[in-house]
Amino acid sequence: MRNYRVIIISAIAALILLIILGSSMFYIVNPGERAIIFRPFSGGLDTTNVYGPGFNFVAPWNDFIVYNVKERKTEETLDVLDKNGLSINVEISVRYNPISQKLPLLHQQFGKDYENQLIIPEVRSTVRQVMGNYTAEEIYSTRRAEVEQEIIEMTTNKLKDNSVETKAVLIRSINLPPQIKTAIENKLQQEQEALAYQFKLEKEKQEADRKRIEAEGEANANNIINQSLTPNLLKMRGIEATLKLAQSQNSKTVVIGSGSDGMPLILGGN
Repeated sequence: MRNYRVIIISAIAALILLIILGSSMFYIVNPGERAIIFRPFSGGLDTTNVYGPGFNFVAPWNDFIVYNVKERKTEETLDVLDKNGLSINVEISVRYNPISQKLPLLHQQFGKDYENQLIIPEVRSTVRQVMGNYTAEEIYSTRRAEVEQEIIEMTTNKLKDNSVETKAVLIRSINLPPQIKTAIENKLQQEQEALAYQFKLEKEKQEADRKRIEAEGEANANNIINQSLTPNLLKMRGIEATLKLAQSQNSKTVVIGSGSDGMPLILGGN
């Protein structure tokens, strides 16, 4: 009977202990999550294994660290200086996610707060570095696509080296001081008007060249014809025309030409 009581008490104690320790022994990793383990008494951080979705049993003295590996987004607003020292306000949006198989390295270097420790500082540094190589006008208008592409490539490379995959880096807006913005817009408008005027002049020049070439062609053709119309040729053509008229069945009137080169002219009656 006594042994029976001991067994019951031991079972109850084990159950209570299991309930108490259950939250630190049994873990469920959900879809879109990955986990790593830290063993304080046997090797420290496991840099080899990454645990996928599912149920996991972990010794209560070990730390089971779960990471969200879904795509995330952070937005930053910052002031940067252009090539000439002009202050520009920029809004940046970055979409990213940690690389699952590199979670141990990410945790080892930056911890779970890697967004504030890695993402934001690197994005700010890159934007300031890139935009510092361009003028406000280039950033705002003429070379904006080039600036964006350079920021994307540099940010992607930096984060990838630190176990984070960049999905997109977007420049949401670029805000200049009002007077600078107005000056740039006026300059761009004047440049567009100048280009339109230049296009008009070029078109008119092409039309003038076309007419000149056409006129030269007609003049050359006339010169060739005039040079070929010799007196003998004209006389021969006249004789041919007279013969054809003479062969007609209709009544005719013959007018004899005068001079040494005169030729008879036959006029039809009917």
